[in-house]
Amino acid sequence: MGYGPKVDEFVLSMNRAAEKAAPAAKKIFWDAIGAMTFDDAQKILGGGDTAATDFFKRTTTDKLTAAFKPVVDRTMGEVGVVRKYKELMGRFEAIPFAQSQTFDVDDYVVGKALDGLFHVVGEQERQIRTNPAARTTALLKEVFASK
Repeated sequence: MGYGPKVDEFVLSMNRAAEKAAPAAKKIFWDAIGAMTFDDAQKILGGGDTAATDFFKRTTTDKLTAAFKPVVDRTMGEVGVVRKYKELMGRFEAIPFAQSQTFDVDDYVVGKALDGLFHVVGEQERQIRTNPAARTTALLKEVFASK
């Protein structure tokens, strides 16, 4: 329909907003580790390829969402994401028979940012569990020595 470059620009601006929010995750992950129980640790060690990632997803998603949302909102305002979204939707709605679409852009970007974050964490965890060369610290080497 000729809007490819505008859609690409919109997606890039959403990605930038998500990237700016990611550093907030570090403290939240450390807090989750500090609150980890012995039972949690046993389940992670004996669990599947993404057991630790699943633990983090279960214990941090609400806090990550709360931390990411204001950063995403502020960043999207700075780069004009909402303006670009409204512009795209205005053009979309001008297409005959197009159904009006409304959704919370901030929630969408935060959700996708968390999906991406947990995907990367899961991939790293798989590498550590399956590839001895990925165990780059003495602790990882000791923990996974028997595996």
